[in-house]
Amino acid sequence: MAISAQSSTNPMVDMNITPLVDVMLVLLVIFMIAAPIISTPIPLRLNGKPPIEEQTPPPTLELRIDASGQVFVDGHPVPMSALPSMFSAEVERADARSPAMKIHANGEADYQVIAKVLAVAENAGVRNIAFVR
Repeated sequence: MAISAQSSTNPMVDMNITPLVDVMLVLLVIFMIAAPIISTPIPLRLNGKPPIEEQTPPPTLELRIDASGQVFVDGHPVPMSALPSMFSAEVERADARSPAMKIHANGEADYQVIAKVLAVAENAGVRNIAFVR
């Protein structure tokens, strides 16, 4: 009577991969079905605003501050005292959109002049401010 005895010290090294393959195939099918649905754009209109293509960009103010502290708006010199009324008029003209303001400041310009221009713009309601080289 020959009995084949396996040693009980060696672990079983065979792994059952059938459940793993089943799960991977199910995920593959789910992603194959979901991918075309996700990649299709869905046009929506929210809050009754026109689509982005129809909106006009907000008006842009070009400010230049030279080394002497002189402020130029759209190429014309403007005294510092006239800036609040000019910025307020631009905000009113923008119709609920904040006008964009691009500031070209000379590297030698006084920081206080730049800070005053920024404060006047913020008080007038200009929220879209960018520094340009």
